[in-house]
Amino acid sequence: MTNKIIIGAVIVILGAAVGVFVWKTLPSASKPAAGPAAPQQMATSTYATTTFSVVYPQDFTANDAYVYDQVNPKKPISGVKFIIPIAMATGTNLSSYDTGISIEQLPRAKNCTGDIYLAANVKPSTVNENGVEYSLATSSGAAAGNIYEEMVYALSGSSPCTAVRYYIHSTEISNYPPGAVQEFNSAALMEAFDKIRQSLQLTQ
Repeated sequence: MTNKIIIGAVIVILGAAVGVFVWKTLPSASKPAAGPAAPQQMATSTYATTTFSVVYPQDFTANDAYVYDQVNPKKPISGVKFIIPIAMATGTNLSSYDTGISIEQLPRAKNCTGDIYLAANVKPSTVNENGVEYSLATSSGAAAGNIYEEMVYALSGSSPCTAVRYYIHSTEISNYPPGAVQEFNSAALMEAFDKIRQSLQLTQ
């Protein structure tokens, strides 16, 4: 009787060991898949006025005293600007001081186009995105190792004329010792700006 009990116990142990071995060697597709990880949500804030509202990342800094005076210093364009966080520019050639995205309005504009928001003599183009029509104008410039890029998306037909300005200030990467800084991630910056622009809602 004792021998039978011992033999039975050995069989049970061997069976369990074989089961574990088979489980470990099964292809991953045969095993129950782990549940998908919950997507990480970025903290956001909403900025609203009587004419528009916009959602922006919480680590951006909102400046509602912002004015743009490059077109005509005597007639600055009012709006709100969201400055990128310092962390986005750290270790790169991107300036965290003034790089950002702004919402601006020209209440007296007769024709709402992107070029009226720029000092440069440029021609706007029409862009349709997700059912929204924009008048897009761009300009760029450089001075003393600094590079300035602007993209203005004016909402065609909006009243007051409302536009979204991308303002990107960087420095010439070749002016740094090799390896001192990295080229900033333009694609990531544009993606962040695009999301803010796409969240814009006019309330009139």
